[in-house]
Amino acid sequence: MKCRKKSALGQRQLCVLLSLFFLLLNTFSTPHTNPASYHMANKNYSMLCLGDSYTIGQSVSEEERFPSQCVKLLHLKNIDFDKPHIIAKTGWTTDELAQAIEEAKVTGTFDCVTLLIGVNHQYRGYDKDVYCKEFKALLETALKYAAGDHYHVFVVSIPDWGVTPFGANDVKGRTAAQIGKEIDKYNAIAKEISQAYKVPFIDINPISKKAAHDSALIANDNLHPSGKMYAEWSELIVKEMQTVFIK
Repeated sequence: MKCRKKSALGQRQLCVLLSLFFLLLNTFSTPHTNPASYHMANKNYSMLCLGDSYTIGQSVSEEERFPSQCVKLLHLKNIDFDKPHIIAKTGWTTDELAQAIEEAKVTGTFDCVTLLIGVNHQYRGYDKDVYCKEFKALLETALKYAAGDHYHVFVVSIPDWGVTPFGANDVKGRTAAQIGKEIDKYNAIAKEISQAYKVPFIDINPISKKAAHDSALIANDNLHPSGKMYAEWSELIVKEMQTVFIK
């Protein structure tokens, strides 16, 4: 009987040892998930996009707008965003955007805010000092919606529409070179203000100039960017955005 009890005890010990062995084996063979990555992969961030025709995506589908394409690219990096909240309309200037933001009565804050405005000031030949003052106010509004975090606000430069077929037939008789130089001055203002507030300034202007030799980068209205151009913008914007969400 004693031998049988000893044998039964040995079997139980063997079972315990085997269980511990397989538990340890499973622990060391299973890849560990970075807690931060897991958190990001399971949290949906929010995005607010402020601007004009270039933000609303005039003449392209909703999926081809740069805000939508940015969200898709970020998703591929395990950074998930809800559908962007867009306050933008073709033709808007800074004062019109500011009024629309006030009327929208958007409450709360966002994890990411983009701002792209100014082309209609250049097109209409408005005073650059007015643009400077109103752009600064809009940037402060964007910062407010980003809970004051300048790393979460992204200013996007004005593209060069002078290289498009529409620009080649400008009703004011300006040449592509003249239009480009005027836009450069507005971008210089936006960049200087952005840097003063320590907000990233993303220069997509060089990409827009490629449309002079690639018609596929222009929408069917012969003026605005195509989905293909917005895709290139989005890659540049996401490259900057991801630094905030990937630690």
